[in-house]
Amino acid sequence: MATAQAPSRSITAEERKVIFASSLGTVFEWYDFYLYGALAAIIAKQFFAGTDPNTAFIFALLAFAAGFIVRPFGAIVFGRLGDMVGRKYTFLVTILLMGASTFIVGLLPNYASIGIAAPIILIVLRIIQGLALGGEYGGAATYVAEHAPDGKRGAFTAWIQTTATLGLFLSLMVILATRTSVGEEAFAEWGWRIPFLVSIFLLGISVWIRLTMNESPAFKKMKEEGKVSKAPLSEAFGQWKNLKLVILALVGLTAGQAVVWYTGQFYALFFLTQTLKVDGATANILIAAALLIGTPFFIVFGALSDKIGRKNIIMVGCVLAAATYFPIFKGLTHFANPALEAAAQNSPVVVVADPAECQFQFNPTGTKKFTSSCDIAKAKLAAASVAYTNEVAPAGTPAVIKIGDKVLQSYNAAGLSKEDAAAKDKQFTDELKAVIKEAGYPAKADPSQINKPMVLVLLIILVIYVTMVYGPIAAMLVEMFPTRIRYTSMSLPYHIGNGWFGGLLPTTAFALVAYKGDIYYGLWYPIVIALLTAVIGTLFVRETKDNDINDH
Repeated sequence: MATAQAPSRSITAEERKVIFASSLGTVFEWYDFYLYGALAAIIAKQFFAGTDPNTAFIFALLAFAAGFIVRPFGAIVFGRLGDMVGRKYTFLVTILLMGASTFIVGLLPNYASIGIAAPIILIVLRIIQGLALGGEYGGAATYVAEHAPDGKRGAFTAWIQTTATLGLFLSLMVILATRTSVGEEAFAEWGWRIPFLVSIFLLGISVWIRLTMNESPAFKKMKEEGKVSKAPLSEAFGQWKNLKLVILALVGLTAGQAVVWYTGQFYALFFLTQTLKVDGATANILIAAALLIGTPFFIVFGALSDKIGRKNIIMVGCVLAAATYFPIFKGLTHFANPALEAAAQNSPVVVVADPAECQFQFNPTGTKKFTSSCDIAKAKLAAASVAYTNEVAPAGTPAVIKIGDKVLQSYNAAGLSKEDAAAKDKQFTDELKAVIKEAGYPAKADPSQINKPMVLVLLIILVIYVTMVYGPIAAMLVEMFPTRIRYTSMSLPYHIGNGWFGGLLPTTAFALVAYKGDIYYGLWYPIVIALLTAVIGTLFVRETKDNDINDH
């Protein structure tokens, strides 16, 4: 239902407080959530010490993904409460759960102290964080939008959209300050706990602010009129007219928004550190600088969406990202690790293997073992950022790696004892490292060869794409659904999109890289999803900026 836009006016003190309180609390919540991602390598050593380093890092990433996987379930639980009890109290509960879980991680004994209980407790805490975050975003976005005047919802809710980026920025800055203060050795041993423990102070501030806030006027009015939904889940997902909107919100908006967002922030950092082997401090500073420069554009595109519409900005962002990801990431390699680029051109690598032995190494649960000689060879090369081409070997023969005139035979780990498998793994890894080093593949990016200004420019472009797709999305999702089921209806597609499509991006990208042997091949995942969203969104999703959000 459309309504005429209200004349422009200045923001009131109450509206300013709503935006500040909601945004600040959500910044802290995202800070809590991102700490784990930024410290995944250290946490792998602390809590997954019973496995080899590569497996430990993969498990740590999967534990991180677990926090994303459960987010839609948090959206269902807390969305239902938010539509039945109210926005204010629901997202007060979510921040308490989030903050407490993060603080406990800072106190949690490691694997060396309590054994297998350590990673189990850690993953449980990650799941609690994911559930809490699943309820937080919908509450904050709905709360701010329902306080916003007509014609300014995009600008108001864009402040909520800055919070994820600011939370990531804050987490990177606290980590960097702690690292600098205590030194790398102490940070790896015990200093990593400090950023988690600091969250208790952020939690206290957030809770105090949120306790002073009032319920949203739209929900309050609906409650006074006795129109609150008694069964928001069945109303949102059991009635086709509403379910259709939920599906369109997912595939026509949030799926594409999510992969563009995670590519521009998380995958860019992952690519710099894991693929290009840039040292963590340099990569974090460059990402943080790009976020700092790019973040105001959330507000720019949010406010612009009040004038020209939300949908077009989001669709253009998806298309631009899909069209330019390959040249941008190739540019990152050129400017951040030119030696790796040169080695790939001068010393091509070939994996000769029986195709029947080679699997697609997608393993989101971390339970599957890839033991064939082909899978082992490809996984090792992908982890070392070595591009390769594939060549078919006779059936039943073990895989070999050809680098120039050197030939290295892989091994089959099936049926080996844990000790024998570990010994074989070490021997093969050491031999591979020596061969690729001799071929010119660098173990790390040379700091003196990193063109930091150009890397920063490319990272800023990626962040601009993020602001285009993410700045207007909260207002659009709020406007798509009626007040009585808004919290539930908008939260689920948002968190399936961001929790599943976005959260599993690093795992999927690694599997694609290992499958093809091309360090850029993982980009096909966000490109295809972004283009799918652009097509479906353009054809089937209606513009929402003039909708009346007080329609129960």
